[in-house]
Amino acid sequence: MAARETGDDKNGPLAQPGIYLGRMVIFLILVGFLAFILFRQITPAFLANPGLNGLILGVLLIAVLIAFGQVVRLFRETAYVNAVASGAQVKKPPALLAPMAPMIAARAGGATLPGTTGYLDTIAVRLDEGREILRYIAGILILLGLLGTFWGLIDTLSAVGGVIKGMRGGGDAGVMFDELKSGLAVPLSGIGLAFSASLFGLASSLITGFLELQAGQAHARFHNELQDWLMSGAAAQEAAPVAAAAASRPAAGTQELKEAVDRLSALVAEGGGSRAATQAMTNLAEGIQGLVQHMRAEQQMIRDWVEAQASRERELKQVLDRLGRERV
Repeated sequence: MAARETGDDKNGPLAQPGIYLGRMVIFLILVGFLAFILFRQITPAFLANPGLNGLILGVLLIAVLIAFGQVVRLFRETAYVNAVASGAQVKKPPALLAPMAPMIAARAGGATLPGTTGYLDTIAVRLDEGREILRYIAGILILLGLLGTFWGLIDTLSAVGGVIKGMRGGGDAGVMFDELKSGLAVPLSGIGLAFSASLFGLASSLITGFLELQAGQAHARFHNELQDWLMSGAAAQEAAPVAAAAASRPAAGTQELKEAVDRLSALVAEGGGSRAATQAMTNLAEGIQGLVQHMRAEQQMIRDWVEAQASRERELKQVLDRLGRERV
């Protein structure tokens, strides 16, 4: 098979997910470059609440490792399918495709593939379960950012309340205003840094979301290519008997018509009687009628096969739509 437009080389029916891994690496390099440029502005924001901000970055690191793991695992699955398709002997299938190992071996050997749709649905569910943790981590990062914001606001309001309580009454208004201004300087100057946790939380959630998107696209292409490969074998096996039957029927009708024409030509050449010529014309008409009937039967058979294929595609689309709604 030819290489995909993405540029991945295909040594078998499935392409390696290297393009998605490259996108993830490039995105993280760009994020690191941006963080290096804004290092002076980011450092004070991080030090405003180093404990919570460090926790957010630690959770982000875990999300990055999980996202890369979800894409890297496809290399083993893809290599296994390509090896079996090429006729190589593989001792142990990977965990994801272990339930489909007999079916994949049968497809490589040209055997019939019953129940393909059910196994493909199972593979899709397993791939989606692997990305559930990434979606959960993205939500956790946002919640940690909001927690830091509320934490900073509570500390700021407590400091403002302490300043107000510490003010002495009965003095000069100008002196009281100066005391209030100097007392509020520290909490008001730090209120901007109180939102640093939200900054780190939202940025980390954005990074996790992009990585989860790339992992989802890699999983979707793997599932679609595996489905195309398995379904193409089943469709070819189903179409072969129909094509053979359709080819044999016109051949039989054409042979009968040829024999009738030959008999009529022989009678005309020999100058036979009108009764013999009439009988030959009758045989010719019967041959033509038989050919027409064969052609109609062939068209009906092809129409029935096309309708069956369309019905199967509609059922598959309904299953995929239901899986999509369950994921949402």
